[in-house]
Amino acid sequence: MWAAGAWLSQALSAGPARTAGATLAAGTLAAMPASVTASRLTRANSEPGEWMSVGRTYDEQRFSPLAAIDTRNVSRLGLAWFADFDTNRSQEGTPLEIDGVLYLTTAWSKVRAYDARSGRLLWAYDPKVPGEFAGRGCCDVVSRGLAAWRGKIYLATYDGRLIALDAKTGQVIWSVLTVDHDKPYTVTGAPRVAKGRILIGNAGGEFGIRGYLSAYDARSGKLDWRFYTVPGNPANGFEQPILAKAAQTWHGNWWRAGGGGGVWDAIVYDPTLNLVYFGTGNGSPWNRAFRGSGGGDNLFVASIIAVNADTGAYVWHYQVAPGEEWDYDATPPLMLARLRIGGAARRVVMQASKDGFFYVLDARTGALISAKNFVPVSWTRGIDPETGRPIPNPASRYDITGKPAFVEPSGQGAHAWHPMSFDPLTGLVYFSAIDTRFSMMGAKTFTYVPMGANTGLAFPTPTGRRAPARPAGSPSRLLAWDPVRQREVWRSQPLGRIGAGTLSTAGGLVFQGTTDGRFVAYRATDGKPLWSMDAETGVVAGPMSFAVDGVQYIAEEVGYGLVSYGMSNASRLLVFKLGGTASLPPAPPPPPPPVLDPPPSTASAATIEAGHEQFEVHCAMCHDPPAANREIFPDLRYSPALGSAEAFDAIVLGGALQPNGMASFKSRLTEPEVQAVRAYMIAQANEAKAAGLQPGGRAP
Repeated sequence: MWAAGAWLSQALSAGPARTAGATLAAGTLAAMPASVTASRLTRANSEPGEWMSVGRTYDEQRFSPLAAIDTRNVSRLGLAWFADFDTNRSQEGTPLEIDGVLYLTTAWSKVRAYDARSGRLLWAYDPKVPGEFAGRGCCDVVSRGLAAWRGKIYLATYDGRLIALDAKTGQVIWSVLTVDHDKPYTVTGAPRVAKGRILIGNAGGEFGIRGYLSAYDARSGKLDWRFYTVPGNPANGFEQPILAKAAQTWHGNWWRAGGGGGVWDAIVYDPTLNLVYFGTGNGSPWNRAFRGSGGGDNLFVASIIAVNADTGAYVWHYQVAPGEEWDYDATPPLMLARLRIGGAARRVVMQASKDGFFYVLDARTGALISAKNFVPVSWTRGIDPETGRPIPNPASRYDITGKPAFVEPSGQGAHAWHPMSFDPLTGLVYFSAIDTRFSMMGAKTFTYVPMGANTGLAFPTPTGRRAPARPAGSPSRLLAWDPVRQREVWRSQPLGRIGAGTLSTAGGLVFQGTTDGRFVAYRATDGKPLWSMDAETGVVAGPMSFAVDGVQYIAEEVGYGLVSYGMSNASRLLVFKLGGTASLPPAPPPPPPPVLDPPPSTASAATIEAGHEQFEVHCAMCHDPPAANREIFPDLRYSPALGSAEAFDAIVLGGALQPNGMASFKSRLTEPEVQAVRAYMIAQANEAKAAGLQPGGRAP
């Protein structure tokens, strides 16, 4: 495997006391907060105590060269300080630390700056994302991080704005809208910096968007270039020459439902090759039969793409799932590394994908070097090493005839947005993995619904007429993966329902949180747990490490909006150091378990079925078990509002709970449609009660 290299030896010998202030003391930027430059980012390993970008370095390896906290003393790790947030939604961000200041983003795209030594709040900024946008996206109003450049902090808001903030005061310098508010776009990923430009994508593939990556001038906010990931209406011409070729892989009028291909997470810049790499999401709708007239590879959905950093011009792509129809986004984090493969050092792009495969690609050409599944897969019989294409498994293709297809993994994915880390000392990549499976069935008809979930799938009904199985699988585990030999080296015990981000350090440690409320340090070589603490809430975000005044710290944002009943969501920032003595306040008592107490089901079968159809389009993304059953996205079968038509209308149409993130749907649903949804939920609740269903969706 590729050795750690001279840079690591230099960084370790420098020790954690080496700071940016010392490096830039003679420079004019030294006194400027967030004085991040191209030179500092390309030489980030010479400043091991700093964490200047969301993945620490341009390579996004999330490896800290700091070694003061190691396998021998990690048992003495304690809380140095903590800071509570003013929202209990999911926290998915990784903080930045630059010259003694921590910058972070929370749910609802809020930004905070803290003194890294003491935890003193320096400033806070709230972009005031409108509450109705909570209903425009999937999986909570999250934000995964910030970018920093020459005295500014860059924020991408959930409602699609890109905002430059003064790093000293938090005041807005400029703000631009990166999406069309008439379409169901949202933004959840962290922006990146490349060549004086701020890169940002967007999400919404489930709802019907056309994806793209944008590059804005960091000084002015002017749009420099934009790369669309799927072709639009050919009658309007193509924005890039490559899209004319991509259009040949589509059929019919695909653009009417957007096409999909959102760039909602993975973006990496390679200064050596001057390339920007990014992943694209699923097709829209999911069912390929309704993307135009169906068929074709549908470029560039579910792809890893490389473009020129100066112009956005296409360089290469690798499509992980041609003709994708299973929600297999290629948007999980990407990582650059130098690996010794076949006796030669190669610059590679790596991804643990939602589709269950770990991919290693040549960074210059995009050629597949290797691909190996890390969980059971059934959607393909393997990846052809000659063509780089998956070998078809016809049984995994569903259609519109009513025949279901059993697919592994499910749309939840084997590994999603949760950051992975690479340790150059062990040569291993560490990431969460989960075995999932789903029985998918195509709907017989499809009508595009603006601002609604456009899957083109058939779903279960109370009478069981369609009856595909809901997602199921084993709990998440932490995997240590050898990317050269493409094999698992070790795995953890089960860690909860879903994964969490990881951090690797030169102290021989891997840090990761769990959705059941722990923050854990593992030995990197064999996965032995060496330390853990009770975080009092679910943990899914990616941790980071920094050093100030010669002291190494570990920081983690905690709080998961989908915590199980029996645990409260206490969103906050936790900062640790050796010998830390701070303590968290006692956890608040968990909310009482809900009670199934629905009114009698008296609606007609036709009304219930109509309500079911509306529920799947507008409500299922958040409220469908088992994705629901939590505090933030409640299982509506347990809702007291089922007992009152007026109360249900007040919430769904009147926006009575909009301050809590439950948007009004008055622009999407009529009053009779809302009452049909209520009738469907009443029928579902009575069915569950008769079956003896327990709180949290557990069987008796």
